[in-house]
Amino acid sequence: MDWKRRSPMIHHSRMLCIALIVFGGIPVGRADEEKSTTGDVREDLDPSRLTVQRIYSGSDFKNKSFGPARWLSHGGGYTTLEESPDHKGRKDIVAYDPGGGERSVLVSATDLIPKDQEKPLEIKNYAWSDDRTKLLIYTNSVKVWRQETRGDYWLFDIAAKRLRKLGGDADESRMMFAKISPDGKHVGYVYRKNLYLQDLESMEISRLTDTGSESIINGTADWVYEEEFGVRDGWRFSPDGRFIAFWNFDTDGVKEFQLINYTKSRYPEITSYKYPKVGETNSACRIGVISVDGGETQWVKLPGDLRDNYVPRMDWIPGTNRIVLQRLNRLQNTNQLMVSDVTCDAGGTVAVSPLKTILVEKDDAWVDVHDDMKWIDDGERFTWTSQRDGWRHLYLVSADGKQMTLLTPGEFDVIRVVKIDDHGGWVYFIASPDNAGQRYLFRASLDGTGEIQSLTPDAQRGTHSYQISDDARWAIHTFSSFDQPPVIDLVRLPGHQSVRVLEDNAELKAAFAEVDRGTTEFFQIEIGDGVTLDGWCLKPADFDPQKKYPLFIFVYGEPAGQTVLDRWNGKRNLWHRMIAEQGYVVVSVDNRGTPAPRGRAWRKSVYRQIGILASSDQAAAVRAMTRQWSFIDTDRVGIWGWSGGGSMSLNAIFRYPDLYHTAMAIAFVSDQQNYDTLYQERFMGLPEDNPQGYKNGSPITFANQLKGNLLLVYGTGDDNCHYQNCQMLINELVKHHKPFSMMAYPNRSHSISEGKGTTRHLFELLTRYLNQNLPPGPK
Repeated sequence: MDWKRRSPMIHHSRMLCIALIVFGGIPVGRADEEKSTTGDVREDLDPSRLTVQRIYSGSDFKNKSFGPARWLSHGGGYTTLEESPDHKGRKDIVAYDPGGGERSVLVSATDLIPKDQEKPLEIKNYAWSDDRTKLLIYTNSVKVWRQETRGDYWLFDIAAKRLRKLGGDADESRMMFAKISPDGKHVGYVYRKNLYLQDLESMEISRLTDTGSESIINGTADWVYEEEFGVRDGWRFSPDGRFIAFWNFDTDGVKEFQLINYTKSRYPEITSYKYPKVGETNSACRIGVISVDGGETQWVKLPGDLRDNYVPRMDWIPGTNRIVLQRLNRLQNTNQLMVSDVTCDAGGTVAVSPLKTILVEKDDAWVDVHDDMKWIDDGERFTWTSQRDGWRHLYLVSADGKQMTLLTPGEFDVIRVVKIDDHGGWVYFIASPDNAGQRYLFRASLDGTGEIQSLTPDAQRGTHSYQISDDARWAIHTFSSFDQPPVIDLVRLPGHQSVRVLEDNAELKAAFAEVDRGTTEFFQIEIGDGVTLDGWCLKPADFDPQKKYPLFIFVYGEPAGQTVLDRWNGKRNLWHRMIAEQGYVVVSVDNRGTPAPRGRAWRKSVYRQIGILASSDQAAAVRAMTRQWSFIDTDRVGIWGWSGGGSMSLNAIFRYPDLYHTAMAIAFVSDQQNYDTLYQERFMGLPEDNPQGYKNGSPITFANQLKGNLLLVYGTGDDNCHYQNCQMLINELVKHHKPFSMMAYPNRSHSISEGKGTTRHLFELLTRYLNQNLPPGPK
């Protein structure tokens, strides 16, 4: 075990972290990235003092990233986007040699000026063809729900320096998920729920499917698959470019939900979309295969009721015309890995063989879907992640599924597979065996010997992420901790030598260094029955342990999010620091059931009791803290959270009314039966099989017990956790004569970020409400 990190999570001063996952776009348990609305006139403010204006309307704490970068195949270096010296606000695509650092402009912004236009294209994303002779550019993107997946695509021919728009005449619909075929002859894309193919020689466009309609979706996903399984780009070219495999959804029979926009025009605008709530009818999902030459779609013959099974992953096995897919049952406790062969006779008729199951993954709770499968040794073996021994480990499996070799032995979890280097014989992965809140790079041998090496330097305590080159010799490496903004550098592997810094965030680091701030620490707290929880604590700069301070808790607590993470978390982190400096002890604790790398039993202990066990653990942690920390004022305990954290805040103040005195709940689910099938049924089972669990895990059940101060905040345009949850809870509170405060942001989504000034307004509201109802400062 000498390869493990020896870094217990107790009393690390000045190292603090909060959830990456709780700001926008999450289901009860998930989030997309934090967004900020700027545009206010900045006043001269004390650089040592944090304010909502500085955090959310200024540029003092802007976090710079790098890229998007693309590693080129066969050790060809990497490409990235850099500001064009000739066109302000536009980018050149440049290439770098990782060793010597030589720079070359592969595609200049000037090359990307369309005919009869003056400005270059604004690059939203880009992709190279396999032979690097063509560049696919994505621009002019618009949102489909919360993801910018619809836009315009252009093709740039490197040798001819020719720029062409794809997809024919533009209209308001635009294209989705375009990609260049492996043989470089075609570009495929989705348009109005059908698959299209464009010949890159003649530029002729062919429609491959014609069933797309209000209820039939080809090549992308329905709302629930997109949000919960991340299936957005719903089609794949075969390795030889001859076939396309794609998801098909029949949403007929799925009930619709309506969002009402009262402010867009004088009359309300209603948006309807298919949204299956727990226990309701799902879309029927199947996989189709079609030749690039056209013809009839052939369907993979999935067993069972297509509406009570899921296909969360599908792809081609490299170098073959075999499809591999993962099939889950409705309860999501059995995952079948299945393969099917695709053939084409001399007449061009496509055939799909019956599915063959090669591996089955089962769990008494739920099975996690992952992307850690890679075929190696010319398709003879593949890698697979499983928790079958109680820990999340990587295995090497024979093509027929009969032989499984454990590659990462030990009592620790593989958090994420970064790179599988089958030529070098290593798998690179992220883990943190001794500290659930940190992340480090390791590698294990693919020969099955169990050899594991720690690669991240011991001196860099915190969180590390990597984008590793195809030959595994180089990596773009990002390091941060709770008190250290991200630094991005190029490192040489496996020695992890830093070759050059790509972004140091010097301005952010300098601004943060000027801020007066108190001590912070990670801690562990025992709550009884042998259970120990991880947490962090932030205190004011003038903290006096002889006095009593209000306790303010930040909570998430659901299976999709961890808050106790030693990483830079941007503006949310800064707001918590601001609150602490006002005279609060700010704390966050990860209860059982959060996705911390503490083993299967930890994560799946909440099965069929979402909202029940977690709120009990949180309450037990508060009691333990108030017993051990004499500086906590037990008459001033507050809690807040977003989405799943909003639900948890409600459960806290409703279920434990004598423990919590103030709660602020944002974008919550008040009744678990209001949420979607995929997420809620995964963790709770079917509602008819677990009626008491659904009832007792829902905050609305205990609304009649409210004693303290409660603020409800919601975006009325939230397509994820619906505003309906807020209105239903309001009715229940009114019925029981319970006073509360609430704020509805018109037409804002789950992130409540749209519109000028929204984010600043929201956090000023939270700050004001907290100050008024949970007075700051020591006593």
